[in-house]
Amino acid sequence: MKVLVTGAAGQLGSDVVILFEKAGHTVWPSDRDSLDITDLDACFQKLNECKPDAVIHCAAYTAVDQAEQEIDAAYAVNAVGTRNLVLASERVGAKFCYISTDYVFDGMSDVPYHEYDYTNPQSIYGKSKRAGEVLVQSLSSAFFIVRTSWVYGMHGNNFVKTMLRLGEETSVLNVVNDQKGSPTYTTDLAEFILELVQTEKYGIYHASNTESCTWYEFAQEIFSEARSILGKDYPVQVQPCATEDFPRPAPRPRNSVMEHLSIRTNGLNDLRPWREGLRAFIKDLFETVT
Repeated sequence: MKVLVTGAAGQLGSDVVILFEKAGHTVWPSDRDSLDITDLDACFQKLNECKPDAVIHCAAYTAVDQAEQEIDAAYAVNAVGTRNLVLASERVGAKFCYISTDYVFDGMSDVPYHEYDYTNPQSIYGKSKRAGEVLVQSLSSAFFIVRTSWVYGMHGNNFVKTMLRLGEETSVLNVVNDQKGSPTYTTDLAEFILELVQTEKYGIYHASNTESCTWYEFAQEIFSEARSILGKDYPVQVQPCATEDFPRPAPRPRNSVMEHLSIRTNGLNDLRPWREGLRAFIKDLFETVT
């Protein structure tokens, strides 16, 4: 299979490229330097050159707080850029896989969200990603929308790396304990995407590591696993706090837990529990620095 990956230098895109190449597929990695997705003609030209069987669209404007001020920039990438890639994909007959987010929900539900629940994004980032979803659903004849949450991996900055760094720099960390979700290791998510795009089981999917926690519980587990796997002493004390203690420009969903209804009903392999993913990531991280 020939695959074009946007956002190939990012956290998820990097692992998608690695995994698809390892599986024997022909991959064209694309980043903002090699393709301006907000330029429709450039998208047509790029896909006409590559003629991929599938496009995995990992590129996105993800600066959640900054998006509240840079509204046009967020929509230019997440909505217009997505539309451009869908149109170009349709022209060459490529399947289209759009990576979306838990931010398309308002986070007020008492139960996990499934794929067909009403979306009600509260932030510009969430609204712009939802706009991308709508354009995909409207314009693509062969699409996968994959919503995920709390992503971390080997490439780029993320919550796990930040916690490990701060754990060596400070004695006390206050971490929000009233937002819950499912941390997702990019390697596990990339493996699911690899399985998914080789099918014709089109539609919306929720894909995150299974089970859930709060950010505070996640931080506690990060240090617990790091102490066990790395053999390092992190004397840091992690304390729970409320969302209101850290006011941010963009609202965060209180509940980001997503039900994996589509994975089950389509007979696909679900992702492993988040603690297992975290353990694997810290082991991988340790191996890269030793």
